[in-house]
Amino acid sequence: MIRSLLSTLRGSISLLLYGINTVVLVPPLLVVALFKWIIPHSGWRRGCDKVLNGIAGLWISINNWNIRYIHRVRWDISGLENLSPDQWYMVLANHQSWVDILVLQAIFHKRIPFLKFFLKKELIWVPFLGLAWWALDFPFMKRYSRSFIEKHPHLKGRDLEITRKACEKFKTIPVSITNFVEGTRFHRLKQEKQGSPYQYLLRPKAGGLAFVMSAMGDHMQRILDVTIAYPNGAKTFWEFVCGKIGEIRVKVRSIPIDEAFRGDYLNDPQFRERMQQRLNAMWAEKDRLMQTMMKQLPYDQDPVKAT
Repeated sequence: MIRSLLSTLRGSISLLLYGINTVVLVPPLLVVALFKWIIPHSGWRRGCDKVLNGIAGLWISINNWNIRYIHRVRWDISGLENLSPDQWYMVLANHQSWVDILVLQAIFHKRIPFLKFFLKKELIWVPFLGLAWWALDFPFMKRYSRSFIEKHPHLKGRDLEITRKACEKFKTIPVSITNFVEGTRFHRLKQEKQGSPYQYLLRPKAGGLAFVMSAMGDHMQRILDVTIAYPNGAKTFWEFVCGKIGEIRVKVRSIPIDEAFRGDYLNDPQFRERMQQRLNAMWAEKDRLMQTMMKQLPYDQDPVKAT
């Protein structure tokens, strides 16, 4: 009973800190974004982008302090060597929980450029954060079903145009584009429904990755293949702030981007097949790695780490 109350108290304090951090930093973010929009000069806008990323970086730093001292998460991380905040990266990660985003921000903060995500259009209405994502040039995507496109053919390719415009903005200063190629969070029911051949992953989708690679050209030099494992099981955001995750394991693999990653995914069936096969191979390796990571004893049960 007491432990449950302390956990709830910890979660409430942590959630309050996240809220205060967001409410305080979003207004100056919006002011800078407004000045960026008013003055259409490329040099001015690049300067504004640096200020915007600086404010966002401060937001992440405060969140990381929250994670370190309130959540008390134990980390097992490898593969962060030889990264640079002055390069462009494509970050690919498996997706199990909203906590994954905080994990990526925590481990890559100041090691690589600010992470940018492609978001569902509905997320722009999230209080404060929706406006912050808009100010930071996060692309908002409207996903249409195949049947909807067949009834409204004029909307075909709309997401590709949004991707192209976003990537033009991303070329001005170094950025890390994050892609959850599974398209949704992992769940056993989803895994069974799509007949996924992987134990811990859903089937990856290569289209979005290929479109970004093509649009970014030579700016994008490396893929960071990130594998996230929660030994005690993936948790909700509330469980995370209450300190119920315990340990998070992350493996990062840096992969150079060669010309085989770039091509016309929409109109070249051979390239489309090669791209999907390559991503499937990466996902098969990731699934094997996750099996190893999940079989290792949690920190508090390992007699070597616990002493």
